[in-house]
Amino acid sequence: MLSDWIRDVLKPGNRHKQDTKKSKQQNSADPISPSLSHTLSLLQLKLGQGPDFVIRDFSENPAQVGHIALCYIEGLIDQNLLSDLMEGLIAEKFSESSSNLGENSTVSVSLLKKTIPAGNIQIIHSQNEVYQAILSGNAVIVINGNNYALAVSIAGGVRRAIQEPSSQTVVRGPKEGFTEDISTNITLIRRKLRTPDLKFESHVIGRYTQTKVMLAYIENVANPEVIQEMTKRLQSIDTDSILESGYIEEFIQDEPLSLFPTMLNSERPDTVAGSLLDGQVAVLIDGTPFALIAPVTFFNFFQTAEDYYQRYDISTFLRALRVVSFLVSLLLPSLFIALTNFQQEMIPTTLLITLMAQREGTPFPALLEALMMELMFEVIREAGVRMPRVIGSAVSIVGALVIGQAAVQAGLVSGAMVIVVAFTAISNFVIPYFGMASAVRLLRFALMLLAGALGLFGILIGIIPLLVHLVSLKSFGVDYFVPYSPTFKSNMKDLIIRAPWWAMKTRPSEKSGHNETRQAAHQYPASSDDTEGDHKSDTQK
Repeated sequence: MLSDWIRDVLKPGNRHKQDTKKSKQQNSADPISPSLSHTLSLLQLKLGQGPDFVIRDFSENPAQVGHIALCYIEGLIDQNLLSDLMEGLIAEKFSESSSNLGENSTVSVSLLKKTIPAGNIQIIHSQNEVYQAILSGNAVIVINGNNYALAVSIAGGVRRAIQEPSSQTVVRGPKEGFTEDISTNITLIRRKLRTPDLKFESHVIGRYTQTKVMLAYIENVANPEVIQEMTKRLQSIDTDSILESGYIEEFIQDEPLSLFPTMLNSERPDTVAGSLLDGQVAVLIDGTPFALIAPVTFFNFFQTAEDYYQRYDISTFLRALRVVSFLVSLLLPSLFIALTNFQQEMIPTTLLITLMAQREGTPFPALLEALMMELMFEVIREAGVRMPRVIGSAVSIVGALVIGQAAVQAGLVSGAMVIVVAFTAISNFVIPYFGMASAVRLLRFALMLLAGALGLFGILIGIIPLLVHLVSLKSFGVDYFVPYSPTFKSNMKDLIIRAPWWAMKTRPSEKSGHNETRQAAHQYPASSDDTEGDHKSDTQK
């Protein structure tokens, strides 16, 4: 039974075949009835239980051919657009012009475009399309005697304003971040990339949520194989609900059992725009401010948008600092345990005497000390995140200081162990992306156990398979450790060392498509001699 369960988990495509067939049969397209009263009764049965569902009639005689009714959900539409729509219908006496409506849909749409100051008007032919249009924030015009309806896009309602991203703040750079509205997020990207080559492919995922999902890429820059693979994975998702980008990420990511993320998430439009310019693709999900970016490599998780807004030397230093912090967060506790328990000869004599003096009164071995302190810090950090923001940060900081100081005074742990755990936690916060930082937090415990059992040899036993795993990972066909494995010397100008902008003439070849040229080959910074020469030539002229 256990093997069957594991096989079912590893093959999610075979999980709900029977349910999928049933749902497809239930969701078959039922045509719209020409009888307006019958269509409205179905709408009342499906949507009329809620107080926000509204049906407005525009004729005194419901049996008249061409009689119309306007249906919408009050909280999902823009009230100003609704007022304009209703004024247009009433002013032009739409119901009296019904003789034109029964002939063909083209006349209806042309008449609507003249009378309704709205954006998108679509013709829908099935009852299920009517439900989805209303639930998506459209106003649906149902016409008596016609087997179609008209969906007018007036989506609106209360939305969160554009604010500074809370998880990816910068000192220099744009202060705007994505919101939960996918239309706003698309607009923010279009403001960054004013090119007709920017493409958006629409998908609707979730049998109950019917969540809008947009695949964004730049044509002729993104790799067509990556676009095709991403589209295939999105279309293969068959689930009840998509409430956040994490749902999509778990369905489409490579190596779902790996601790290391193979997709990058960001709530910054400039980060997404920069990734699209590098040849990557982005996935926008309605209802969440976090967009997914793929394909990615290991070194993308140590780069931030601010790296490209500062001088290249400062950016290079900060990236190197993040990589060092990654290694410290992963290895420092296990190295401390291994050196104090097994390889004491590698510690300077003076420092070793100090450490042994501190540990003389502690009742627990170094491994147990480290595990207790790490678990305590994880509890304090989680409590600080879940508590109200007003007191969360204060409780986490004060709790760590008070408990750490009390533990040292009580003789439960040594002062050196408190320093090691605290510096490890701070180094973990330096990693820009939460997914990579979480993987390090989990791996740290495994390395601590190996160090407590075998010392430095135990750390090597853990590090070697970890490197092999990183080298073997792929993200939508791109090797996770590229350009070091396999080696691409031309792509090393934007990794730990960031070259100046005028030197990055090509895009990363492992991510982009055929168009790898980023800028002119002769692009160099203007020197003072060039400026002086230009001034002289202008003077002579």
